[in-house]
Amino acid sequence: MSAAPDAHQAAMESAAEPPFHEELEQVWGAAYGAHDEVGVLRRVMMRRPGEELAAIRADAWDEELGALVDPHGRWYWTGREAPDLELVAAQHAGLVEALRAEGVEVDVLEPLGGGFVKSVYTRDPSITVPGGAIVGRMGVRMRRGEEPHVTRALAGAGMPILGTITGTGTLEGGSFTKLRPGLAAFGTSIRCNHEGERQLRALLDLIGVELIRVPLAGYSIHIDLHFAMVDVDRALINPAGLPYDFLVTLRELGIHTIEAAGGEEWGLNLLCLRPGRVLMAEGSPRTVELLERAGIEVVTIPYDEIHKNGGGVHCSTIELVRDPA
Repeated sequence: MSAAPDAHQAAMESAAEPPFHEELEQVWGAAYGAHDEVGVLRRVMMRRPGEELAAIRADAWDEELGALVDPHGRWYWTGREAPDLELVAAQHAGLVEALRAEGVEVDVLEPLGGGFVKSVYTRDPSITVPGGAIVGRMGVRMRRGEEPHVTRALAGAGMPILGTITGTGTLEGGSFTKLRPGLAAFGTSIRCNHEGERQLRALLDLIGVELIRVPLAGYSIHIDLHFAMVDVDRALINPAGLPYDFLVTLRELGIHTIEAAGGEEWGLNLLCLRPGRVLMAEGSPRTVELLERAGIEVVTIPYDEIHKNGGGVHCSTIELVRDPA
């Protein structure tokens, strides 16, 4: 009797097992993604600033808003003077150099140019999760269009793309943080809406990660201006920017909080290099002292000119590979 058509397919080995995460290195070539915010940082992606910042004009100061603001809503700059492009480039290069000195591999993308004035902040168009990346959907028109560029860059670096926010959802990476393996927090805000949260929750459920929603107050855009993990069970916080319920949750989780010094908010936009060692912008000396008193090692670099564009050290980096703590 002759075999049924396509019976030879039964002789092929099934590929359903082992699960995706168990064969990540074998199939994708590296243990992409991150389970937490504090394990040894192995590889990040950054984007060099370029001539796109030349669009910012010194005659656009808005006294009421306290910034240089494009009347068409394409950019803002919190200094009174136009950007010092050489200083911006030097400070960004200094961050790259500092990371490489810590043993971190840095993929540096070319400037996007055009109207992408905020594209130096590679953290925001996506988030890093166990096994890969989820591409977000930017919350303001001035950043719409970065999503396809970052998708191609991440995929080109070898990173699995595990999902994309669609429909009317908005999600920016600066408002996502991993508290510990299997548990993350997402700050809903003027930039990150409930539909983005709903889609993110569904995508994280597929990989076994629970999500806590953290409603941010007022015009605050991202949770990384108020919260940063600095060790496995310790976090630097600005309590005035976080809801009380979240502070209670942190305590219940056994996460000890260290309050940043008042007026040093950029100190919170730090990057953890390994448990108990962080990279931070200069300009937050009292916060550095508080962290060092708690046994946290702090490396500082100048980054004040780039702060004027609305982001800091954490905003300027997206993890590709981080070891589990």
